[in-house]
Amino acid sequence: MTEVAEHFRPLLGDNRCLTDADSLARYGVDWTKVWAPAPSAVLLPETIEEVQEIVRLANEHGIALVPSGGRTGLSAGAVAADGEVVIAFDRMNKILDFEPFERSVTVQPGVVTQQLQEFADEQGLFYPVDFASAGSSQIGGNIGTNAGGIKVIRYGMTRDWVSGLKVVTGKGELLELNKGLAKNATGYDFRHLFIGSEGTLGLVVEATIQLARKPRDLTVLVLGCPGFRDVMNVLHSFQEKIDLTAFEFFSDKAMHHVLAHGVARPFDTEAPFYCLLEFEGDSPQVLEDAMGIFESCVEKGWVLDGAMSQSLQQAEQLWQLRERISESISVYTPYKNDISVTVGKVPDFVEEVDAVVQDNYPDFEIVWFGHIGDGNMHLNILKPDALDKDEFFQRCNHVSRWVFEIVQKYNGSISAEHGVGRTKKPYLQYSRSAEEIAAMKAVKAVFDPNGIMNPGKLFDL
Repeated sequence: MTEVAEHFRPLLGDNRCLTDADSLARYGVDWTKVWAPAPSAVLLPETIEEVQEIVRLANEHGIALVPSGGRTGLSAGAVAADGEVVIAFDRMNKILDFEPFERSVTVQPGVVTQQLQEFADEQGLFYPVDFASAGSSQIGGNIGTNAGGIKVIRYGMTRDWVSGLKVVTGKGELLELNKGLAKNATGYDFRHLFIGSEGTLGLVVEATIQLARKPRDLTVLVLGCPGFRDVMNVLHSFQEKIDLTAFEFFSDKAMHHVLAHGVARPFDTEAPFYCLLEFEGDSPQVLEDAMGIFESCVEKGWVLDGAMSQSLQQAEQLWQLRERISESISVYTPYKNDISVTVGKVPDFVEEVDAVVQDNYPDFEIVWFGHIGDGNMHLNILKPDALDKDEFFQRCNHVSRWVFEIVQKYNGSISAEHGVGRTKKPYLQYSRSAEEIAAMKAVKAVFDPNGIMNPGKLFDL
């Protein structure tokens, strides 16, 4: 460990080349619980030039590098469990430039997502990529996993908001990709290779992010539905007349855990499924349309009860029903699957997956929630108190294979927004063909010929 660190200490000094036990335990991890962190050192660069020199030294000495952002990932993409050196971007956390005419902002990779959201708000604008970990996740990590979240139905993924990147490749070269241009028809757009590449091609060291106008008078509806297909009917009914900014769903079991966590019940009627939808209620006509759709859904038996926000504070309170699910079930060591299919296939897909899990593991509690408006479901299997953690994860691995076989049958994705990392690497073939995986490996060889960039993630060479 000392020998590895000494390669970088002359560049960064003792304060930014860390080998103490606390730092090694704090970095090189994410929110997964399967692998214990075991990095050789933690590096804290402050400039692009330092990042390039780190990569050059790593190539020279055959040292594997793992990028680390806010450490909120859910696929072990930032885990350093095999003596790798962690590059943490905590000190590259500045907002560098703002272009009001372009509505764009240039940031370093360590800028926290919420920090960017607040900066946009100060400019009278809006950064729409949002999720529960926005207060700690970093933009570099968002780009590395192509993060999604709760607004994808209206605003898309991180990819849709990145207009330029500076990256340091696995060879130490600095590439400036697309330069913030709205139109650029000059061949391959390597920007999109690096977005979602999980640090396996190189390191994001600067990003130009587009901003949007602020949404006006956001209104939230929470509805209770008797069946899952009723949730889908509600989605279709609202989308026919209203441009939704979010459409989320969660099961009664998810509701139970959130209520036990201190969130207020939205209405007295209990339901097997719930949906939360958000839209801009910026005119009397939109609000009238929303109420008309709600009443129609009740008449057709698709909705049992509902609640609509009357203020920003009430909207935020209703969002707690969805946003605090992960927090409320975290004490049960959940095994998470983040899967997606096209929206029209969702009902059949969910029913088939649920039946397989329930039939084979009736002692496991299954908690469903997700961004159903874009076909993304989160399947959470909760560990029984009496079951050993290792045995639980082993049994869940069998569940995952069955689930991913169904994903493959429906031409879906084994990872909708959390990345592949280490946890889903064994299952990549369920979403990608052998030819695609071979092409990915060939691309990696171009940008990272010595295989030092986040090895063991996404696929094995």
